[in-house]
Amino acid sequence: MKINANDYKPNEVLRFIRQNSNLTQKEFAKKINKSEDWQYSNENGRSRYFFSDLMEIAKIYNLEIIIKEKNK
Repeated sequence: MKINANDYKPNEVLRFIRQNSNLTQKEFAKKINKSEDWQYSNENGRSRYFFSDLMEIAKIYNLEIIIKEKNK
């Protein structure tokens, strides 16, 4: 799976990965070693995860994340 992270808001990236893995929020959180509350808060945009979290998720799911330079 290839994700262009610039095309999504941070919470949408997380939801996209989880939904394409066919996992519930609880199952996904467990797989990435986070709490269910962490997953829920981040997916619903109440919290923002760190880039290191995204990189760890990419490693677990063998994802290629493309980050392009921001338009100036």
